[in-house]
Amino acid sequence: MTHYDLAIIGSGSGNSVITGYWDDKKVALIDGGIFGGTCLNVGCIPTKMYVYPAQLAASAAEAKKLGVDLEFKGADWVGIRDRIFGRIDAISEGGRRYRDLELENVDLYSEYATFTGEKELTMASGAVITADNIVVASGSRAVLPQVRGIDLPGVHTSDTIMRLDELPERIVIVGGGYIASEFAAVFSGLGSSVTQVNRSGALMRHQDADISTAFTKAAAARWNVELNSHLTGIRTADRGLVVEFEGTDGKKLELVADVVLVAAGRVPNTDTLGVAGIGLDQREDGTLLVDEYQRLLRGGEPVPGMFAMGDVANLEQLKHVANRETRVVVHNLENPSDLRPMDRRAVAAAVFTNPQIATVGLSEAEARFAHPERELAVAIQEYGSTAYGWAMDDTEGFVKIVADKHTGEILGGHIMGHEASLLIQPLIQAMVNGTTVAQLARGPYWIHPALTEVVENALLSLGVDPQAGDPL
Repeated sequence: MTHYDLAIIGSGSGNSVITGYWDDKKVALIDGGIFGGTCLNVGCIPTKMYVYPAQLAASAAEAKKLGVDLEFKGADWVGIRDRIFGRIDAISEGGRRYRDLELENVDLYSEYATFTGEKELTMASGAVITADNIVVASGSRAVLPQVRGIDLPGVHTSDTIMRLDELPERIVIVGGGYIASEFAAVFSGLGSSVTQVNRSGALMRHQDADISTAFTKAAAARWNVELNSHLTGIRTADRGLVVEFEGTDGKKLELVADVVLVAAGRVPNTDTLGVAGIGLDQREDGTLLVDEYQRLLRGGEPVPGMFAMGDVANLEQLKHVANRETRVVVHNLENPSDLRPMDRRAVAAAVFTNPQIATVGLSEAEARFAHPERELAVAIQEYGSTAYGWAMDDTEGFVKIVADKHTGEILGGHIMGHEASLLIQPLIQAMVNGTTVAQLARGPYWIHPALTEVVENALLSLGVDPQAGDPL
């Protein structure tokens, strides 16, 4: 049995916990998966490296309505794939080699581990280690519904779909969330015939209702969308894979595809860690409960020397949240007498589909439920109401802002359209810094005629009391 000063389960964000502070101490880094975690290998980074060329390909159709004749002749899938993973695989292998071979104070265990005691971990190989401090950063994994044919060749999750040998002519995507919607845009943009099937009546239904409704309409104009149908089975046929669904009305739906992507969500990797055996607190979905300092809890009380972060311990499943949690864990491990809390104000997110979606804070429904005592101001401003929107001839993009009508506090912002992930940032800054509607609308200059004017105009359209923080 080997004892360590620090043991980390997970080499994604967990890898960044190893700072110079540990140079003269013993560290164990444990990961039975691909070194570098989800974001680097199968998540945020490679997906966005597909998103950008897909956007370029899709721009040919958008240009036509503006009088520009662009021709999309096809995509070199293998070239795109190899460019992406030629870079990513090298980073993953370089990180693994550095931790495994170049740092004398770090032992890398390339296998899975289970808690067999509060500060004791047993590896799949049978090796047992103990540690004074343990950080759980084991991430999440894709969910596969238990239906007939789910294990057939040609059925993929987001973990494997990006390494296909060729661009599929026909792809069926099961799911209506951000992973399914991003891949639908990627494959559609690159030239596949895409059918996205969702069990509910709208795509992106966890977004603000206006965003969900508008995106469902926009997606259906770009690729095939089937709603209110759940997956019942997959079978092989001479013409490819036959994907079977049943509608809420009982009607059967069969779709033929070369490839099926099942994007039904992700679950935290807690069920394989044995955390229940040592009494750690969990939510109903399996994520680990932590306090404001990212310390693991047992019976609602922090467990000394045990921390968790990332997808295994939060509900957002966002890399930028995991990065901030990492900084909190790093500080609190190294400064146990000066703990710093995690700041979860204005957690923002973006969906890099077509059109893009970005959100921060509360939806309108959430704001009305959370603040029944407040009078709310809600504004929707279309891209097409601005000069840059005219230049784009945009007919679907919009900004929606929810605020307190009397105090000017911004409660939520929601954007769908071109570069929504960038346009949301002023609203994020305002919510974090306590900037009111009037201060944000009239304090800084807004470049004319940049597309950011749509955010400015949405703020002005709220009808908030001009005395609520007006700098003028």
